[in-house]
Amino acid sequence: MSVRRIDLLVAGGGPAGLVTALHAARAGLDVEVWEPRPGAVDKACGEGLMPGALAGLLELGVDPSGHDFRGIRYVSGPRAASADFRHGSGRGIRRTVLHDALTRAVLAAGARVEQRTVGAVRQDDEEVRTDHVRARYLIAADGLHSPVRRALGLDRPTTRHPRFGLRQHFAVAPWSPYVEVHWAPAVEAYVTPVAPDLVGVAVLSSAKASYDARLDALPGLRDRLGCAEPASVVRGAGPLRQEASRRVAGRVLLVGDAGGYVDALTGEGLALAFAQARAAVGALVVDDPERYERDWVRLTRRYRWLTGALLTGTRSRAARRAIVPAARVLPWVFDGAVNSLARPVGH
Repeated sequence: MSVRRIDLLVAGGGPAGLVTALHAARAGLDVEVWEPRPGAVDKACGEGLMPGALAGLLELGVDPSGHDFRGIRYVSGPRAASADFRHGSGRGIRRTVLHDALTRAVLAAGARVEQRTVGAVRQDDEEVRTDHVRARYLIAADGLHSPVRRALGLDRPTTRHPRFGLRQHFAVAPWSPYVEVHWAPAVEAYVTPVAPDLVGVAVLSSAKASYDARLDALPGLRDRLGCAEPASVVRGAGPLRQEASRRVAGRVLLVGDAGGYVDALTGEGLALAFAQARAAVGALVVDDPERYERDWVRLTRRYRWLTGALLTGTRSRAARRAIVPAARVLPWVFDGAVNSLARPVGH
Protein backbone atom coordinates (compact mmCIF):
# COMPACT_ATOMS: atom_id res chain seq x y z
CA MET A 1 0.00 0.00 0.00
CA SER A 2 1.34 3.43 -0.93
CA VAL A 3 2.13 6.02 1.70
CA ARG A 4 -0.24 8.96 1.97
CA ARG A 5 0.95 12.33 3.28
CA ILE A 6 -1.40 14.78 4.98
CA ASP A 7 -1.09 17.84 7.18
CA LEU A 8 -3.11 16.65 10.18
CA LEU A 9 -4.49 13.37 11.45
CA VAL A 10 -7.13 13.64 14.19
CA ALA A 11 -7.62 10.59 16.41
CA GLY A 12 -11.21 10.56 17.66
CA GLY A 13 -14.42 11.63 15.99
CA GLY A 14 -16.35 13.07 18.92
CA PRO A 15 -17.12 16.79 19.26
CA ALA A 16 -13.53 17.69 20.23
CA GLY A 17 -12.06 15.89 17.25
CA LEU A 18 -14.64 17.15 14.78
CA VAL A 19 -14.31 20.79 15.87
CA THR A 20 -10.53 20.41 15.60
CA ALA A 21 -10.90 19.07 12.06
CA LEU A 22 -13.30 21.88 11.16
CA HIS A 23 -10.87 24.57 12.29
CA ALA A 24 -8.01 22.81 10.49
CA ALA A 25 -9.86 22.37 7.21
CA ARG A 26 -10.98 25.99 7.21
CA ALA A 27 -7.36 26.99 7.83
CA GLY A 28 -6.41 25.23 4.60
CA LEU A 29 -4.92 22.06 6.10
CA ASP A 30 -5.35 18.62 4.57
CA VAL A 31 -6.98 16.78 7.46
CA GLU A 32 -8.42 13.35 8.23
CA VAL A 33 -10.41 12.18 11.25
CA TRP A 34 -10.12 8.54 12.32
CA GLU A 35 -12.88 7.20 14.56
CA PRO A 36 -13.25 3.46 15.15
CA ARG A 37 -16.92 3.55 16.16
CA PRO A 38 -19.53 3.60 13.38
CA GLY A 39 -22.27 6.20 13.06
CA ALA A 40 -23.03 9.00 15.48
CA VAL A 41 -20.80 8.70 18.55
CA ASP A 42 -22.75 8.80 21.81
CA LYS A 43 -21.38 9.03 25.35
CA ALA A 44 -22.49 9.59 28.91
CA CYS A 45 -22.62 13.37 29.36
CA GLY A 46 -24.98 16.07 30.51
CA GLU A 47 -25.53 17.39 26.95
CA GLY A 48 -26.09 20.97 28.10
CA LEU A 49 -24.09 23.63 26.27
CA MET A 50 -23.52 26.75 28.35
CA PRO A 51 -23.97 30.08 26.49
CA GLY A 52 -20.24 30.42 25.83
CA ALA A 53 -20.01 26.96 24.29
CA LEU A 54 -23.13 27.52 22.20
CA ALA A 55 -21.78 30.85 20.96
CA GLY A 56 -18.56 29.13 19.86
CA LEU A 57 -20.55 26.52 17.97
CA LEU A 58 -22.70 29.12 16.24
CA GLU A 59 -19.58 31.06 15.22
CA LEU A 60 -18.53 27.94 13.32
CA GLY A 61 -21.85 27.96 11.46
CA VAL A 62 -23.07 24.85 13.30
CA ASP A 63 -26.58 25.23 14.74
CA PRO A 64 -27.93 21.86 15.94
CA SER A 65 -31.52 21.50 17.06
CA GLY A 66 -32.18 21.08 20.75
CA HIS A 67 -33.94 22.78 23.64
CA ASP A 68 -32.85 26.14 25.02
CA PHE A 69 -32.51 26.73 28.75
CA ARG A 70 -32.12 30.05 30.52
CA GLY A 71 -29.97 29.20 33.53
CA ILE A 72 -29.11 26.75 36.30
CA ARG A 73 -31.30 25.64 39.20
CA TYR A 74 -30.00 23.82 42.27
CA VAL A 75 -32.55 21.57 44.00
CA SER A 76 -32.42 19.82 47.36
CA GLY A 77 -35.70 18.33 48.52
CA PRO A 78 -38.36 21.10 48.56
CA ARG A 79 -35.78 23.90 48.37
CA ALA A 80 -34.36 25.39 45.17
CA ALA A 81 -32.16 28.28 44.03
CA SER A 82 -32.00 29.57 40.44
CA ALA A 83 -29.62 31.78 38.47
CA ASP A 84 -30.41 33.10 34.98
CA PHE A 85 -27.76 33.63 32.32
CA ARG A 86 -27.12 37.30 31.66
CA HIS A 87 -25.93 36.97 28.06
CA GLY A 88 -27.91 34.50 25.97
CA SER A 89 -29.34 31.06 26.51
CA GLY A 90 -27.75 27.68 26.79
CA ARG A 91 -28.98 24.73 24.77
CA GLY A 92 -29.50 21.07 25.53
CA ILE A 93 -28.44 19.05 22.49
CA ARG A 94 -28.48 15.27 22.16
CA ARG A 95 -24.91 14.13 21.66
CA THR A 96 -25.89 12.19 18.54
CA VAL A 97 -27.57 15.29 17.05
CA LEU A 98 -24.45 17.35 17.77
CA HIS A 99 -22.25 14.67 16.21
CA ASP A 100 -24.30 14.59 13.00
CA ALA A 101 -24.29 18.39 12.66
CA LEU A 102 -20.53 18.61 13.20
CA THR A 103 -19.83 15.75 10.79
CA ARG A 104 -21.78 17.49 8.04
CA ALA A 105 -19.82 20.70 8.63
CA VAL A 106 -16.48 18.85 8.61
CA LEU A 107 -17.24 17.07 5.35
CA ALA A 108 -18.48 20.28 3.76
CA ALA A 109 -15.18 21.94 4.73
CA GLY A 110 -13.26 19.29 2.79
CA ALA A 111 -11.95 17.09 5.62
CA ARG A 112 -12.28 13.32 5.50
CA VAL A 113 -13.78 11.10 8.20
CA GLU A 114 -12.85 7.40 8.22
CA GLN A 115 -13.86 4.50 10.44
CA ARG A 116 -10.35 3.54 11.48
CA THR A 117 -8.28 3.12 14.61
CA VAL A 118 -4.98 4.89 15.11
CA GLY A 119 -2.42 2.17 15.73
CA ALA A 120 1.21 2.45 16.77
CA VAL A 121 2.50 6.01 16.52
CA ARG A 122 6.07 6.87 15.56
CA GLN A 123 7.41 10.35 15.02
CA ASP A 124 10.53 12.35 14.26
CA ASP A 125 11.26 16.04 13.79
CA GLU A 126 9.35 16.16 10.51
CA GLU A 127 6.26 13.92 10.75
CA VAL A 128 4.10 11.44 12.61
CA ARG A 129 3.70 7.95 11.15
CA THR A 130 0.88 5.49 11.73
CA ASP A 131 -0.19 2.70 9.39
CA HIS A 132 0.43 4.00 5.86
CA VAL A 133 -0.16 7.66 6.66
CA ARG A 134 2.46 10.32 7.22
CA ALA A 135 1.09 13.43 8.88
CA ARG A 136 2.86 16.63 9.81
CA TYR A 137 0.94 16.53 13.10
CA LEU A 138 -1.37 14.25 15.07
CA ILE A 139 -4.04 15.60 17.39
CA ALA A 140 -5.45 13.05 19.83
CA ALA A 141 -9.05 13.81 20.77
CA ASP A 142 -9.80 10.23 21.74
CA GLY A 143 -11.48 10.72 25.08
CA LEU A 144 -11.04 10.27 28.81
CA HIS A 145 -9.08 7.05 28.48
CA SER A 146 -7.08 8.18 25.44
CA PRO A 147 -5.12 5.28 23.90
CA VAL A 148 -2.76 7.78 22.27
CA ARG A 149 -2.05 9.49 25.61
CA ARG A 150 -1.36 6.14 27.21
CA ALA A 151 0.85 4.92 24.35
CA LEU A 152 2.97 8.08 24.58
CA GLY A 153 3.50 7.59 28.32
CA LEU A 154 1.65 10.82 29.19
CA ASP A 155 -0.82 9.27 31.65
CA ARG A 156 -0.55 10.50 35.22
CA PRO A 157 -2.13 8.22 37.87
CA THR A 158 -5.20 9.60 39.64
CA THR A 159 -6.56 7.41 42.41
CA ARG A 160 -8.00 10.02 44.75
CA HIS A 161 -11.78 9.99 45.21
CA PRO A 162 -12.81 8.59 41.79
CA ARG A 163 -16.19 9.69 40.44
CA PHE A 164 -18.37 7.97 37.86
CA GLY A 165 -21.24 9.16 35.69
CA LEU A 166 -24.31 7.44 34.22
CA ARG A 167 -26.85 8.97 31.84
CA GLN A 168 -30.25 8.02 30.46
CA HIS A 169 -33.03 9.89 28.63
CA PHE A 170 -36.71 9.95 29.53
CA ALA A 171 -39.68 10.63 27.27
CA VAL A 172 -41.21 13.51 29.18
CA ALA A 173 -41.67 17.20 28.42
CA PRO A 174 -39.12 19.42 30.22
CA TRP A 175 -40.77 20.81 33.34
CA SER A 176 -38.25 23.59 33.90
CA PRO A 177 -36.55 26.26 31.75
CA TYR A 178 -33.32 25.46 33.62
CA VAL A 179 -30.74 22.73 33.80
CA GLU A 180 -31.58 21.35 37.22
CA VAL A 181 -28.92 19.97 39.54
CA HIS A 182 -30.49 17.76 42.23
CA TRP A 183 -28.31 17.26 45.30
CA ALA A 184 -28.26 14.36 47.75
CA PRO A 185 -25.65 13.34 50.35
CA ALA A 186 -23.77 11.00 48.01
CA VAL A 187 -25.00 11.76 44.49
CA GLU A 188 -26.06 14.62 42.26
CA ALA A 189 -28.16 14.51 39.10
CA TYR A 190 -28.14 16.88 36.14
CA VAL A 191 -31.47 17.18 34.32
CA THR A 192 -31.08 18.71 30.87
CA PRO A 193 -33.94 19.47 28.46
CA VAL A 194 -32.79 18.28 25.02
CA ALA A 195 -36.08 18.30 23.05
CA PRO A 196 -39.72 19.36 23.59
CA ASP A 197 -40.50 15.81 24.70
CA LEU A 198 -37.19 14.59 26.11
CA VAL A 199 -34.88 15.18 29.07
CA GLY A 200 -31.50 13.67 29.82
CA VAL A 201 -30.66 12.74 33.40
CA ALA A 202 -26.98 12.28 34.24
CA VAL A 203 -26.10 11.09 37.74
CA LEU A 204 -22.63 11.46 39.27
CA SER A 205 -21.29 9.69 42.33
CA SER A 206 -18.16 8.20 43.81
CA ALA A 207 -20.02 4.91 44.38
CA LYS A 208 -20.28 2.27 41.67
CA ALA A 209 -24.03 1.89 42.17
CA SER A 210 -26.59 1.16 39.47
CA TYR A 211 -28.41 3.97 37.71
CA ASP A 212 -31.71 3.12 39.43
CA ALA A 213 -30.01 3.02 42.83
CA ARG A 214 -28.60 6.49 42.27
CA LEU A 215 -31.99 7.86 41.22
CA ASP A 216 -33.56 6.28 44.31
CA ALA A 217 -31.29 8.55 46.38
CA LEU A 218 -33.18 11.50 44.85
CA PRO A 219 -36.86 10.81 45.60
CA GLY A 220 -37.97 14.26 44.51
CA LEU A 221 -36.50 13.72 41.06
CA ARG A 222 -37.93 10.18 40.95
CA ASP A 223 -41.38 11.62 41.62
CA ARG A 224 -40.92 14.31 38.98
CA LEU A 225 -40.03 11.71 36.34
CA GLY A 226 -43.12 9.76 37.36
CA CYS A 227 -43.96 7.00 34.91
CA ALA A 228 -41.92 8.49 32.06
CA GLU A 229 -40.52 5.79 29.79
CA PRO A 230 -36.75 5.53 29.36
CA ALA A 231 -35.87 6.72 25.85
CA SER A 232 -32.26 5.50 25.69
CA VAL A 233 -29.97 2.93 27.21
CA VAL A 234 -27.92 3.77 30.29
CA ARG A 235 -24.41 4.88 29.34
CA GLY A 236 -21.54 5.23 31.78
CA ALA A 237 -18.22 7.03 32.04
CA GLY A 238 -15.41 7.13 34.54
CA PRO A 239 -13.37 7.45 36.53
CA LEU A 240 -13.95 11.06 35.48
CA ARG A 241 -10.71 12.58 36.73
CA GLN A 242 -7.87 12.04 34.25
CA GLU A 243 -4.50 13.76 34.15
CA ALA A 244 -1.75 14.04 31.58
CA SER A 245 1.81 15.05 32.33
CA ARG A 246 1.81 17.23 29.21
CA ARG A 247 -0.49 18.07 26.30
CA VAL A 248 2.31 18.21 23.70
CA ALA A 249 4.74 15.41 22.87
CA GLY A 250 6.75 16.33 19.82
CA ARG A 251 4.27 16.52 16.96
CA VAL A 252 1.38 15.01 18.92
CA LEU A 253 -1.11 17.23 20.77
CA LEU A 254 -3.90 16.24 23.17
CA VAL A 255 -7.26 18.01 22.89
CA GLY A 256 -10.44 17.72 24.94
CA ASP A 257 -10.77 15.02 27.59
CA ALA A 258 -7.62 13.33 26.27
CA GLY A 259 -5.57 16.24 27.63
CA GLY A 260 -6.94 15.94 31.16
CA TYR A 261 -10.30 16.24 32.90
CA VAL A 262 -11.34 17.10 36.43
CA ASP A 263 -15.10 16.57 36.68
CA ALA A 264 -18.46 17.39 35.07
CA LEU A 265 -19.51 19.43 38.11
CA THR A 266 -19.31 22.83 36.38
CA GLY A 267 -20.57 21.76 32.93
CA GLU A 268 -17.62 23.23 31.00
CA GLY A 269 -16.47 20.13 29.10
CA LEU A 270 -17.58 21.08 25.60
CA ALA A 271 -16.66 24.75 25.98
CA LEU A 272 -13.13 23.71 26.98
CA ALA A 273 -12.87 21.22 24.12
CA PHE A 274 -13.93 23.81 21.55
CA ALA A 275 -11.46 26.40 22.88
CA GLN A 276 -8.64 23.85 22.95
CA ALA A 277 -9.41 22.78 19.37
CA ARG A 278 -9.07 26.34 18.15
CA ALA A 279 -5.85 26.89 20.11
CA ALA A 280 -4.28 23.62 18.93
CA VAL A 281 -4.94 24.34 15.26
CA GLY A 282 -3.68 27.90 15.70
CA ALA A 283 -0.40 26.56 17.08
CA LEU A 284 0.01 24.11 14.21
CA VAL A 285 -0.68 26.72 11.55
CA VAL A 286 2.41 28.62 12.73
CA ASP A 287 4.40 25.39 13.34
CA ASP A 288 4.74 26.08 17.05
CA PRO A 289 3.14 23.11 18.86
CA GLU A 290 4.62 24.16 22.21
CA ARG A 291 2.46 27.27 22.06
CA TYR A 292 -0.52 24.99 22.60
CA GLU A 293 0.84 23.78 25.94
CA ARG A 294 0.94 27.37 27.18
CA ASP A 295 -2.51 28.09 25.75
CA TRP A 296 -3.94 24.95 27.35
CA VAL A 297 -2.74 26.04 30.80
CA ARG A 298 -4.30 29.47 30.32
CA LEU A 299 -7.60 28.18 28.89
CA THR A 300 -8.18 25.56 31.57
CA ARG A 301 -6.90 27.43 34.64
CA ARG A 302 -10.31 28.65 35.82
CA TYR A 303 -11.92 25.26 35.22
CA ARG A 304 -9.20 23.34 37.06
CA TRP A 305 -9.14 25.66 40.06
CA LEU A 306 -12.90 26.13 40.43
CA THR A 307 -13.88 22.52 39.79
CA GLY A 308 -11.18 21.20 42.08
CA ALA A 309 -12.28 23.57 44.84
CA LEU A 310 -15.96 22.63 44.43
CA LEU A 311 -15.16 18.93 44.52
CA THR A 312 -13.15 19.35 47.68
CA GLY A 313 -15.76 21.60 49.25
CA THR A 314 -18.68 19.26 48.51
CA ARG A 315 -17.02 16.02 49.54
CA SER A 316 -18.58 15.94 53.00
CA ARG A 317 -22.27 15.27 53.44
CA ALA A 318 -22.70 18.33 55.62
CA ALA A 319 -21.28 20.56 52.90
CA ARG A 320 -23.54 19.02 50.27
CA ARG A 321 -26.61 19.63 52.43
CA ALA A 322 -25.59 23.28 52.76
CA ILE A 323 -25.21 24.00 49.02
CA VAL A 324 -28.79 24.93 48.19
CA PRO A 325 -29.45 26.87 51.43
CA ALA A 326 -26.25 28.85 50.82
CA ALA A 327 -27.30 29.63 47.24
CA ARG A 328 -30.65 30.88 48.54
CA VAL A 329 -29.09 33.06 51.23
CA LEU A 330 -26.36 34.42 48.91
CA PRO A 331 -28.10 34.62 45.52
CA TRP A 332 -25.61 37.16 44.14
CA VAL A 333 -22.76 34.73 44.78
CA PHE A 334 -24.62 31.89 43.07
CA ASP A 335 -25.55 34.16 40.15
CA GLY A 336 -21.96 35.35 39.79
CA ALA A 337 -20.58 31.81 39.78
CA VAL A 338 -23.09 30.59 37.18
CA ASN A 339 -22.42 33.52 34.87
CA SER A 340 -18.68 33.16 35.26
CA LEU A 341 -19.02 29.59 33.99
CA ALA A 342 -21.41 30.66 31.22
CA ARG A 343 -19.03 33.04 29.49
CA PRO A 344 -16.70 31.87 26.70
CA VAL A 345 -13.58 30.03 27.82
CA GLY A 346 -10.57 32.33 27.94
CA HIS A 347 -12.63 35.47 28.56
